[in-house]
Amino acid sequence: MYNLVRKSSTTMSSIAQHEHLLTVGLRVVHERGFGRTTIQDIVRAAELPQGAFARHFRSKEDFGMQILDIYFANSCETIAQTLRNDALPPLQRLRDYLALNRAHLERDGMRNGCLYGNFSAEGADHSELIRQRIVDIFAHVQDSLSYCLQAAARAGLLRPRLECDEVANFAVASLQGAILLAKAQRSPAPLERFEQMLFSMIAA
Repeated sequence: MYNLVRKSSTTMSSIAQHEHLLTVGLRVVHERGFGRTTIQDIVRAAELPQGAFARHFRSKEDFGMQILDIYFANSCETIAQTLRNDALPPLQRLRDYLALNRAHLERDGMRNGCLYGNFSAEGADHSELIRQRIVDIFAHVQDSLSYCLQAAARAGLLRPRLECDEVANFAVASLQGAILLAKAQRSPAPLERFEQMLFSMIAA
């Protein structure tokens, strides 16, 4: 009985340490960039010994994939509340999605941008696995935008003969560009202009 309890306690401690490294490491990578962040930066910020990282992650690439999964899980929650929320009017879903993204970016004064875009700019050069994961994530976002737009089209809220998949593709690319400008300018203005232009292009 004593050995069983001791083993359970050790396992929980290991899980907590793993989660702590991911939480702190995600913040550090988001602030500094994946390429500029070292393993030593992560363990120092987590206030853990250097060997802690190797106990939980096979490599920096493995760590990068795991923090992307955490960020993506949060994105999926936002998408479920907005773009794929059939209880809301379609165009309200789209506005809510953009508003939540803007609010997330404003929490750090527009300094850190979008983790996906940051990884695309520099993390994907270091890892084919990370590059493909980013591609898959953007595809999911695009598909969710298209889902919302198709609902709006069925409700007669969009311009006739609008290609929802193409508009969604354009929106993902343009939103990433707006986030990059917002990061450079430390201002939400590029995001606001993007939203205005998107709705003027699609609304009936």
